[in-house]
Amino acid sequence: MRISFDNSYMRLPDRLYRLVRPAVAPQPKLIRFNHALAEELRIDVEGLSDDDLAALFGGARVPDGAAPIAMAYAGHQFGHFNPQLGDGRALLLGEVVDREGRRRDIHLKGSGETPFSRAGDGKAALGPVIREYIVSEAMHALGIPTTRALAAVLTGEPVIRETVLPGAVFTRVASSHIRIGTFQYFAAREDHEAVKALADHAIARHYPELAGSESPYLGLLRGVADRQARLIARWMSVGFIHGVMNTDNMTISGETIDFGPCAFMDAFDPMKVFSSIDRQGRYAYSNQPGIGQWNLARLAEALLPLLDADQDRAVEAANAMLVDYGRVFQQAWLDAFRLKLGLTGAEEGDLDLVNDLLTLMHQGEADFTLAFRALGKLAGGAEEGGFTALLSAPADPAPWLARWHMRRGATSSEVQAAMEAVNPAVIPRNHRIEEAIQAATYDDFSFFERLHAALAEPYAEKPEYADYRTPPTPEQVVTRTFCGT
Repeated sequence: MRISFDNSYMRLPDRLYRLVRPAVAPQPKLIRFNHALAEELRIDVEGLSDDDLAALFGGARVPDGAAPIAMAYAGHQFGHFNPQLGDGRALLLGEVVDREGRRRDIHLKGSGETPFSRAGDGKAALGPVIREYIVSEAMHALGIPTTRALAAVLTGEPVIRETVLPGAVFTRVASSHIRIGTFQYFAAREDHEAVKALADHAIARHYPELAGSESPYLGLLRGVADRQARLIARWMSVGFIHGVMNTDNMTISGETIDFGPCAFMDAFDPMKVFSSIDRQGRYAYSNQPGIGQWNLARLAEALLPLLDADQDRAVEAANAMLVDYGRVFQQAWLDAFRLKLGLTGAEEGDLDLVNDLLTLMHQGEADFTLAFRALGKLAGGAEEGGFTALLSAPADPAPWLARWHMRRGATSSEVQAAMEAVNPAVIPRNHRIEEAIQAATYDDFSFFERLHAALAEPYAEKPEYADYRTPPTPEQVVTRTFCGT
């Protein structure tokens, strides 16, 4: 296999990472390899068998030119600061420049112990690997910035969690793995030289337009805030709950990363939580924008010495950025929901129209995805029953529908098509993911493959995947999701 690695992160001071070799998988077996993504990354796998790919992406063999490292970072976890986290079960194999000239990381998860493992085994169970492959590729198909799945490999050895489970390794692709927590790690140690080196690297990699500007570090902060605001608005527009928005799970690049206790909502509830460890609802659906702002405040604290020599001016600039984040998020969120409702232009009452719909959906326990899809059909001339049937008593949709019809205008197939282009028909529902994981545990990957295929075109209503468009029965509802560790 030929991969043209160019490992720029290793040109930074070596205290930013540790050199580590991945654990050798005793009996690697390929679950899935993303050939389309490999082509995009200019990875030549011609002539390689599934066994070869399993060995290369399961840790049994390190590709030529790779330089595996565990990255150092810290993080606020559920509001509590941990000064040393780091890659405890993951390794950055190296970086490539793809066909579009973009630098991308190739990263192994579940590849064994590192100096940051904190007494853990560094391995991954099959379930979290299946979940991340499914959800990250689904997010990509939805058009939401995200890390990607390159490969999933069984290791041939068990891992022990609550019970004995098959071990696996996941290969993730990202624009980078620099997190807010990466800056926090060095800021907490008052290592200002490392913070500056990291900031300069982040600017060169993700915000090159800032090079040579008057205030590049403030520009970096604003750039990260802008991307995170728009990203979280996109999450909200599809009912996605990340589940663990710690500062070590927020990237500088603005990509969705770490699909542990995440979920897409079925019945709409603004305070919905899935993570088994989020007992206080810190990362509930409606709290995500505020948590994004809180996390950005932690990044601002780490960058303060670079923003201005005068601390008061630095704080003032950082606070202005945080205010601007709120404005950018609110606009991006409202724009997304205008599109979901088939609204053209902007009118003063649009915010109330959206919020009143969400209140109606909450009261009526409407399925988030099906409700917006049904409104699209209604905009195309369908009967109102398709939407109203999704609502339980005492919700009465008639007053809201009258306002929406008046705001939207005449029904037409063009409006329906526009709405269906932004309102997915198929999402990775939790009960379907669990179905795929349970079958895979018994070496049946047919459910995984079929779900992955259905999610590849989330805006299409293909008859062969009609069962994936239905919400769970009461017996199928998944109420809690778990972190992969």
